[in-house]
Amino acid sequence: MTDTILSGYRDSIDNIDAALVFLLAERFKVTQAVGLYKATAGLPPADPGREAAQVARLRALAVTAKLDPEFSEKFLCFIIDEVIRHHQTAAGA
Repeated sequence: MTDTILSGYRDSIDNIDAALVFLLAERFKVTQAVGLYKATAGLPPADPGREAAQVARLRALAVTAKLDPEFSEKFLCFIIDEVIRHHQTAAGA
């Protein structure tokens, strides 16, 4: 019985992990388009004002979702750093 319960939990975790991968892939497709636009428009790869607003917004969402806001900020900053790296590559920086 316990193995069935654990297996059910693990199946749910596997489904969530798959959804996260596909969501991140979609996010990076859009941010890649943003990076190409910024490169052709001569805009800087980073937007510190937007990044700060996003961090604050996601920290608030994390509190509402009962998720550690520190974790959500670290996760978002990791994603932002990767996006900026892609933008810099697109800009030839």
